Amino acid sequence: MVLRRLMVAGVSLAATLGAAGLTATPTASAAPQAAPAPAPLVRAISAPLADAPDVDVTKVQAHLTELNALASRNGGTRKSSGQGYRDSVAYVKNKLQAAGYTVTEQPCTSGCATGAGPNLIAEWPQGDTAKVYMFGSHLDSVGAGPGINDNGSGSAALLETALTLAEHHPAMAARVRFGWWTDEEQGLNGSDFYVNSLSSAERTRIKAYYNFDMIASPNGGYFINHLTSAAAQPMKAYWDALGLQPEENTEGAGRSDDYSFEQAGIPTSGYAMGASARKTAAQAAKWGGTANRAYDACYHQSCDTTSNINSTGLNRSVDGIASTLWKLAVTDSAPANDFSLSATPTGGTVDPGTSATATIATATTNGSAQTVQLSAAGAPAGVTVSFSPASVTSGNSSTMTVATAAGTAPGSYPLTVTGTGSVTRTATYTLTVRGTGSCNGQQLLTNGGFESGTAPWTGDTGTIGSHAGQSAHGGSRFAWLGGYGSTATDSIAQTVTVPAGCAKATLTYWLHIDTDETDRVVYDTFKVKAGSTTLTTLSNTDAASGYVQRTLDLTPYIGQRIALTFTATEDSGLQTSFVLDDAALQVS
Repeated sequence: MVLRRLMVAGVSLAATLGAAGLTATPTASAAPQAAPAPAPLVRAISAPLADAPDVDVTKVQAHLTELNALASRNGGTRKSSGQGYRDSVAYVKNKLQAAGYTVTEQPCTSGCATGAGPNLIAEWPQGDTAKVYMFGSHLDSVGAGPGINDNGSGSAALLETALTLAEHHPAMAARVRFGWWTDEEQGLNGSDFYVNSLSSAERTRIKAYYNFDMIASPNGGYFINHLTSAAAQPMKAYWDALGLQPEENTEGAGRSDDYSFEQAGIPTSGYAMGASARKTAAQAAKWGGTANRAYDACYHQSCDTTSNINSTGLNRSVDGIASTLWKLAVTDSAPANDFSLSATPTGGTVDPGTSATATIATATTNGSAQTVQLSAAGAPAGVTVSFSPASVTSGNSSTMTVATAAGTAPGSYPLTVTGTGSVTRTATYTLTVRGTGSCNGQQLLTNGGFESGTAPWTGDTGTIGSHAGQSAHGGSRFAWLGGYGSTATDSIAQTVTVPAGCAKATLTYWLHIDTDETDRVVYDTFKVKAGSTTLTTLSNTDAASGYVQRTLDLTPYIGQRIALTFTATEDSGLQTSFVLDDAALQVS
């Protein structure tokens, strides 16, 4: 949350939101009442259409641990213009893309601080595109600290809510869009840029925006933006059911990214637990905590780490976010217009350099026919997928052509065919490329030097970057696994197919190990796996100055598709860093 922002003049949000289909709940009597005992942290509200699942707060805290580690590797901060912020964007983006979101990095080309990283926008590709509910938080910190409550808490809660939505995959009545904003701490600049980039029609489609900034303050209270507005009612209903008696967020008015949307006439609300303002005696009596002490004594300081998190408040907040999302956007009913998608045959076997075809059929299963755009994902290097036609009206078919190059590696490749209309449906087609009995010598790992972002590496990709405190073997980027000095595990992986016609496969990589351990006892380990098989284990006892090239024989895996995984595991004591660079898998 920014330190200071002009207060917004009073506006009537209920009328605007009423047109979007939300109904305001009558205001309770103003007479003071004794606070009931807090209810258990379970799903306390029956949503009118679907019950929201419980969001696992331990997974939210795991995201916070990663954000804290990214800051630690980058001078103790995730400020918008630094590598810590860009690594945070990469971490969140990787999780969302793997879950099936449509993810966009939006560079802030005007109004942001010099060097500020991008906004990150993610949309779940289902539901009515004319009705969008947006949930956002700023992802940057101040320069003085890692920003784990301010605002890792909001960012991590939204990330896990998004992943929970993808995991449960409910029927959607509306679109859900998430935003992680850059440069909030310099004046709400990222969200300002985003809102100003929207056309009038795009703004109209956003029926409400919900903001989450500092939702785990250690001495916090329970505050809601525009408490009595129609937008706030789903959020207020959840906290009311827990007996929390939330109050208006007066401290945060005009000081976070909801203000950017508010200024554009978009209804807003959100949760907060307080910053530097002091808790009153009445609030302490109602919520617990210490009166006349700041809600967050580490606000905008270096002590805003994972030790500065109120896990109970975080749990209540993230479950309230999920409850609100489900109430507004999820339905138990089938979509008004729906279709099915299928591939016939469901797979094909080809020699390298040849093609296979399949019929992609659609059928209208509910309501009216709709235009379906076809695409495919999962094709390996040297394979292209095309559709003729590229879009069909549901009820019609398209021919899919899967073409392989002469050098396409033998193996079995599952392709995901996606049809996108008012809803999204998928089908699976398995491509098998036969071995030819010969081998074209080649290097199989992609981006083994980490110079081209994080793709196609998966796992803890926030470890990849040009981190302060370590140096690359070649170029400027590397993967820094471990180095925390506390119990932690980092893992990155890449899946490759080793061609069947080859006689030899060799994995090489450069590894620098440095440690603060002083005795010759194994405390921290580094493992390389092919699939579930551990190929080698190194440890703090192998520490040495500079990089050492390591070599592993992968010849037994010729003709197989395997996941190569590099994993560092630390105990609770002194740090050991495993710095990985310039990995290659050569076949001959």
